[in-house]
Amino acid sequence: MQTSTCQAIGECRMPDHAVLPQPLYREVVQFIEALPQKEGHLVTVLHKAQSVFGYLPIEVQQFVADHMEVPLAQVYGVVSFYTFFTMVPKGKHPISICMGTACFVKGADKVVHAFKEQLKIDIGDVTPDGKFSIDTLRCVGGCALAPIVMVGEKVYGNVTPGQVKKILADF
Repeated sequence: MQTSTCQAIGECRMPDHAVLPQPLYREVVQFIEALPQKEGHLVTVLHKAQSVFGYLPIEVQQFVADHMEVPLAQVYGVVSFYTFFTMVPKGKHPISICMGTACFVKGADKVVHAFKEQLKIDIGDVTPDGKFSIDTLRCVGGCALAPIVMVGEKVYGNVTPGQVKKILADF
């Protein structure tokens, strides 16, 4: 197995040139140290890192690789494989619109258009104030509530374009 230089010499630490807040790195380290073992927990650690930083830039991926004692390529492979993980910053309130078959048939594309018009951003973008970002998902498994919109952890079902303004007002 390949290891990084810090793994080889046993001196993995927080990056000196870090642009992200150092206390957030400490939170991830504490999480890793609380694991019963590192092997088999890379996805779990990446979920934690994303919840702490909001996204997984290369700087954070390298940090996780160093502390999980795995190659950066393995971390990148996991991050780029799962659509849940993101390498670009999200808004404070990330908006995810389901585009699965049931949601699409019931007008999810019109809901997406309404969010884009209301926020004046495209899919994958963040509003200039950092408050909202828009993404689409394949399926969230709630087809009876189609179309579904998630804003952070809050779920909205049977959403119509006319409800978009009210949904945004909740935040």
